[in-house]
Amino acid sequence: MARILMITGDYTEDYETMVPFQTLLACGHSVDAVCPGKKAGDVVKTAIHDFEGDQTYSEKPGHNFALNADFDGLDVAGYAALVLPGGRAPEYLRMNPEVIARVRHFFDTGKPVAAICHGAQILAAAGVLKGRTCSAYPACAYEVTASGGSFAEIPVTEAVTDGNLVTAPAWPAHPAWLRQFMALL
Repeated sequence: MARILMITGDYTEDYETMVPFQTLLACGHSVDAVCPGKKAGDVVKTAIHDFEGDQTYSEKPGHNFALNADFDGLDVAGYAALVLPGGRAPEYLRMNPEVIARVRHFFDTGKPVAAICHGAQILAAAGVLKGRTCSAYPACAYEVTASGGSFAEIPVTEAVTDGNLVTAPAWPAHPAWLRQFMALL
């Protein structure tokens, strides 16, 4: 089974962190969840984003998610794939040069990458979307196209695969997103 890296942070979307982490473990994969500035055993706060008919999603406090690996000193060469959850964490993760370098490794080596919701903000900042089709939360469409990608406007329950990249708009797409990602593994 594959060894998978998940880069997350405070105010990551609860479902987009917990569900893939637990699903991949249940399927026999090894998943290391990391966050810049935090160590194994530390927690990140999550947020629950829901679609309640407002102009954008609502946000409620989620669970504390325990990290199980250290970000510092991480050797990405030992990982077979990468997962980037959404939520608000990508807003600040995309400004971290070490996160960007680690994300680029997976594209430079052609390893599978799964990003959901606002995770596309990290992909755009890493400069890896040029010529690629990418879905994301609709508010991230500009970042996808401004970085040279083609925004896939798909139903919130669907996902899209372009080469080694699997993306989806939000957590309702988990079945399609995880199925497509695991097919690449």
